[in-house]
Amino acid sequence: MTTLETAPADVREQSPVDGEPCVLLKLGEVVLKGKNREQFERRLADNVRQAVRPIARVDVIRRHGVFIVRKHDADLATMERVAQRVTDVMGIVWAHRAWRVGKDVASVERAALELMDGRTGTFAVRARRRDKRFPLTSMELDRHIGALVADRYGQPVRLKDPEHTLSIEVDRDEVFVYSGGLPGQGGLPVGMSGRALVLMSGGIDSPVAAYRMMRRGLRVDYLHFSGMPFTGPESIYKAYALVRELDRFQGGSRLFVVPFGKAQQQIKSSGADRLAVIAQRRLMLRTGEVLAHRLRGSALITGDALGQVSSQTLANITALDDAVELPILRPLVGMDKVEIMDQARRIRTLSISELPDEDCCTVLAPRRAETRAKIDDLRQIEKRLDVGELADQLAESVQEHRPAYEV
Repeated sequence: MTTLETAPADVREQSPVDGEPCVLLKLGEVVLKGKNREQFERRLADNVRQAVRPIARVDVIRRHGVFIVRKHDADLATMERVAQRVTDVMGIVWAHRAWRVGKDVASVERAALELMDGRTGTFAVRARRRDKRFPLTSMELDRHIGALVADRYGQPVRLKDPEHTLSIEVDRDEVFVYSGGLPGQGGLPVGMSGRALVLMSGGIDSPVAAYRMMRRGLRVDYLHFSGMPFTGPESIYKAYALVRELDRFQGGSRLFVVPFGKAQQQIKSSGADRLAVIAQRRLMLRTGEVLAHRLRGSALITGDALGQVSSQTLANITALDDAVELPILRPLVGMDKVEIMDQARRIRTLSISELPDEDCCTVLAPRRAETRAKIDDLRQIEKRLDVGELADQLAESVQEHRPAYEV
């Protein structure tokens, strides 16, 4: 099926007679929310308006599981940009650049013929009549418009796997005609599931974990631990770039940076030895919990994947859970590295994550990490360090940044 991205430029620039350019948004699981559906749709409409505000101030009209995005006196180029932008809004499955035409057969005929002009190959017409008062049924509209296009341009009809699909949707006050579309992110509107804090490294995993939880409706903030003063600022630059890229999925992202080097030195001096890595992670989680409470977050998010590295054993994961009372969400726990990298590539964070830097987790790390950490041993180390006070101090030292995605 030809999408807006692959359609010839001369086809995209043509304007069907009497048509108004708009964008039709198709929703996914939002429509299954029963009595809570209206609340989900209101949040999604707000998120759409917020996402496209740098491009245009639009009206978002909700109808029967479809959103209509309109702008008074909109031009085709503007609505094309709007269609591209809304594909990053969680909760949307498809964005269709459509033409809004009069609710009569003649207007539909003119729009369909202009939209199919210049196309070659097989096609099919898919009509949907939401307003049953329209004189033609969906099947009659399929046949009528299909015959018209075939007679005018000589294109063969193929109902199964056509090269082009001409869609017609008869609504309450108008008819929408379009061909092709842009896939969205699916999932739930950001903000419907609450707020959480992501422990953001400069690696591949944590950005993917953040994306997957945003897709489940969480609004997320980000916490990055740098090795400063024992490392340079490179990891901070990477974290900033990653959050800026991820910001396109929610807007208003906040990145909090903690200089963690001196705390790591204290852990090493405490005699933690092979437990140093787990002790560091527990301190990070404790610091994250303090900050999450301040931000009204209800959970922590990490990029842990079971067995991906030697320290990510079930025993060690259990030891990490023991450090905090907030739930720790691990959306990658059952994924392998290839799957995670594929998703990182799709959300455009992989190339940033692969940039060189000195990660704080490698600073002062032992040669061999413990794979079966005992919680009692870790608590003894933390008692010597007074980790509660240390976590409070680290949370007080955060620097806040607001990396904004540029539309």
